[in-house]
Amino acid sequence: MRVAITRTALTERLRPWRRLPEAIWLIWPVLLLVAVPVADAFLPPDIHIAHLFVVGVAVTAARTGPRVMALVGGLSVLALIAAGAERGTLTTESVLVELASLGVLGALLVFFTHLRQRRTAELSRARSVSDAAQRVVLRPLPDRAGPLSFALEYRSAEADTTIGGDLYAVARTDHATRLIVGDVRGKGMASISDTAIVLGAFRAVAHRNIALPELAAYVEDAVRWGLAEFSQGEEDDAERFVTAVMVDIPDDEPVIHVVSCGHPPPLLLHGAGVTALRVREPAPPLGLGVVADSAYVPTTFPFRTADRLVLYTDGFTEARNAEGVFYPLAERVVAWANLASRPLVQRIAADVRRYAGGRLHDDMAMVIAQRDRAPMPQAQ
Repeated sequence: MRVAITRTALTERLRPWRRLPEAIWLIWPVLLLVAVPVADAFLPPDIHIAHLFVVGVAVTAARTGPRVMALVGGLSVLALIAAGAERGTLTTESVLVELASLGVLGALLVFFTHLRQRRTAELSRARSVSDAAQRVVLRPLPDRAGPLSFALEYRSAEADTTIGGDLYAVARTDHATRLIVGDVRGKGMASISDTAIVLGAFRAVAHRNIALPELAAYVEDAVRWGLAEFSQGEEDDAERFVTAVMVDIPDDEPVIHVVSCGHPPPLLLHGAGVTALRVREPAPPLGLGVVADSAYVPTTFPFRTADRLVLYTDGFTEARNAEGVFYPLAERVVAWANLASRPLVQRIAADVRRYAGGRLHDDMAMVIAQRDRAPMPQAQ
């Protein structure tokens, strides 16, 4: 049986080795520095193993910085000199070539480790900026809000980034919890700008006691303005819009109200069964010019105690396997319905990556909201 190991799986397997301290990586070079001159003294004259110092230098360069590399390289040259002097071959052509080669190799590796260290520092700073941007734009979801608990899984398709074109947010009104999950259509930094516009508009008014259609119309107006303001002259102007689903979950009623703007339907997990919540009158995606409240018609669905609402982006449903078959999200949700919300989203995200061969071609966001207690009627 042939076993395929993806790049992601291999990276995960090697990660513990990358965390070893520099001192551990110096064991082999130090052993060679001691062992080679000692062994050389007992070997026949026609057997010379000083070229093994190159192995120690290479191992050192793999996981240490330029200072340690310079130290090991210098000690290797001194050890080679000592070995040559001990055998009386220091001035021979062979040993002189080995000395020159080892010296040049050590100098080059010091230079390359310096470049690697500087590049690593730049990547670390970039990752810090990305993490800070995510905390500002995509704030972490609270563990709880009103009678609901939440679980979130977010994956960016771009390597070494933690933010992309998918978005999510939660807000509380006096007697309800509101959620938005969306997907920005666009490329590069423009998608992050559009994400910020959508989330900024949602957070600005979602906490107010306004109807869900009014909230959707406000967000649409902000997105339309943002696209017109910040995307003039860009090649993908016509392709930039945002699909989104907005949900209002009252504290005192066992229902949810859903407005969908061209977004995949949420899944309602009730016991071991799952239902796709398809709204009666879906609206166009945000940013296409629909601003009237009447364009957004909410659909009401039952949402009882222990029910779970699964909101997601199409990074899950449009992932394909090697045969081109789409990922069966609803089937997986049913299969793992016995899991708690947090393990469930983690299992699904890992399964999607395996299903797609270890590589994501789109951002993925999934929010699971669970009603943990029965609705309480409002006090009169």
